[in-house]
Amino acid sequence: MATESAAGSPASAEPAPARRLLMLIVPALAVGVVSALVLLGVSLLAEQLQDVLWETLPDALSIGRYSSLWMIVMLTAIGLVTGLTIRTVPGHAGPDPATTGLVDPPLPPAVLPGLLIVTVLALAGGVSLGPENPITAANIALACWAGRRFAPGAPAELWLALAAAGTIGALFGTPVAAALILTETLTAAPGKGGLWDRLFGPLAAGAAGALTMTLAAHPSFDLSLPDYTGAHWGDLLSAVVIASAGAVLGLAAVYALPYVHRAFRALRHPVLAMTAGGLLLGLLGALGGHLTLFKGLDEVKVLAADPDGWSAGGFGGMAVVKTAALLVAAACGFRGGRIFPAVFCGVALGLCAHALVDGVPVALAVTCGVLGILLAITRQGWLSLFTAAVLASDMALLPLLCVATLPAWLLVTGRPLMQLRADGTPLR
Repeated sequence: MATESAAGSPASAEPAPARRLLMLIVPALAVGVVSALVLLGVSLLAEQLQDVLWETLPDALSIGRYSSLWMIVMLTAIGLVTGLTIRTVPGHAGPDPATTGLVDPPLPPAVLPGLLIVTVLALAGGVSLGPENPITAANIALACWAGRRFAPGAPAELWLALAAAGTIGALFGTPVAAALILTETLTAAPGKGGLWDRLFGPLAAGAAGALTMTLAAHPSFDLSLPDYTGAHWGDLLSAVVIASAGAVLGLAAVYALPYVHRAFRALRHPVLAMTAGGLLLGLLGALGGHLTLFKGLDEVKVLAADPDGWSAGGFGGMAVVKTAALLVAAACGFRGGRIFPAVFCGVALGLCAHALVDGVPVALAVTCGVLGILLAITRQGWLSLFTAAVLASDMALLPLLCVATLPAWLLVTGRPLMQLRADGTPLR
């Protein structure tokens, strides 16, 4: 017995669960902080460049900042410059973005400079994509590279989960978002034990990322919507209809993606394809107005601040134009995520429903519109429900959102994802 114990039983070969989890705290906090700093650095650089492109430069040329001409010229130029950058930088800024998701295997570190450059160009130039996909990919690559270098015995899945959680926590300002998304994007959280044991490290990384971003930039998803006064029977029907309409709008983009992607591929050259994509985005911006440009997080607050400022046709037109812009940007090769622009589409759709039937509460219409379109675009129930709920910050809406999720999920489940395989076929 003594010999067997000295040789090491399973109990003596591994540290106790609490000790094993404690060993994760320092690397998790470090990864979370660095992930938030990368996001913050890219965002600040994009904001500075955006001021130059959309304020300083048109003012110097005596052109309207958001005139139709300037939107078409600027987005076409951004497509051209982005295409040239992808063509010339090492690694070509990573794989085709139409084939990537929010949390993917780590990229080679050599790809990161080009990826971050084209991400800044897209964010500053008015492209209808968010920072979430490329920033998450960059942080995963950095964390996995550092993990192999400084802790080669740790599994690569651990660093992937920590970086993804840190970035998502920074993006949404809360580690809860990271935990919810990781339960869907990762088939199995790394580590041993129950769910909370396996989520311990990612939660620490998500908390570090969220706190770093909150202290540095004070991000907020709260749209300051009018208070929801309480549920009524009519609200239940409204929630189901609006969420289902959002799901249908999102599915239209999902089903169109392979065809639009194939059309850009037929141009056979990334510079030509992205220049054409930029031109189309400029034309869509001229059609929908300047609020349909950029990732949509700031622009959606403008819409929510004046829910009666546009007609139902105006809100509906912006929802459709923004969805088309998201589709073109994702298909032609711009690097970026689809969550933030999809939120804009959902808010515009919800405000359209409120304008059509003013008895539908604004908070209910907006959150259900966002819920439906995110379910179709991301196919992630927790992410969609969480994002819709935080926009209004009203717990009274949560039961209605849960009910509205059910028919919308029936519409989207089993459908293709808004992501393609390497050969351009839809991913299911």
